[in-house]
Amino acid sequence: MEKNNEKLSVVKQCKLLGLNRSTLYYKAKPINKTEEYQIKWLIDRLYTDHPNFGYRTMTTVLKRDFGISINKKRTRRYMRDMAIHGLCPGPNLSKREHAKYLYPYLLRKLHINRPNQVWSIDITYLRMPKGHMYLCAIIDWHSRFIVSYELSTTMDKAFVLSTVQKAIQAHGKPEIINSDQGSQFTCEAYIELLKENDIKISMDDRGKALDNIRIERFWRTLKWEKTYIEEYSTPKQLRKIVNEYMQYYNYSRPHQSLDGRTPGEIYNKTQVQKLVA
Repeated sequence: MEKNNEKLSVVKQCKLLGLNRSTLYYKAKPINKTEEYQIKWLIDRLYTDHPNFGYRTMTTVLKRDFGISINKKRTRRYMRDMAIHGLCPGPNLSKREHAKYLYPYLLRKLHINRPNQVWSIDITYLRMPKGHMYLCAIIDWHSRFIVSYELSTTMDKAFVLSTVQKAIQAHGKPEIINSDQGSQFTCEAYIELLKENDIKISMDDRGKALDNIRIERFWRTLKWEKTYIEEYSTPKQLRKIVNEYMQYYNYSRPHQSLDGRTPGEIYNKTQVQKLVA
């Protein structure tokens, strides 16, 4: 493009090149990373308390309650980066991507009364002062015991597969593993890993907030009791905090729904009784 060409005006040059004239004058707005981290931190806290918030509601609350100038597209992009979405029905629910890797929800009306009968797996976003990490964890439905977990700077299938493999090596295989329909859980490698170990595959129905309630409640507990109140600035420090909390949660924290006992007491006691019998 030549702005001072005497023979061809800018308008004619744009027409010849098939460009919109506004493209020539557009200057990208620099990304303010500090602002992005702060907004994502707020989204994380709001979503932890209100997992039904989609990007539209989240945008409204950010504007109304926090005075943040943000549009729906930006909120949606941030929520996608954080791997979160509103737990409510959306349009075109009959349409599915990767249909051959989708499985029905097997836990409805299922009587869960022993460890390793059902595990739930999920991924959550953990904020950093500059950046973020992802935490993948597996919880035993009966005892609420965290059988495996792993942190990663990227949300890829590798750390999900590693979490499952570590759980099986340490505790044996469950009868059923339940997950949402996220891409990490509908990929061929994940499905094949479970099939190789003869584990039944269960997946949440779209828009069913309570289908994976055990792990969803654990995320809220972890964040409000530990990560939101701790100071950390590096992945190493975050790993230390998460490791400390997992030990505390499994073996020291009384659980109201377990009559004041810990998940470790329920999980290990039942396992010992099973072996003795």
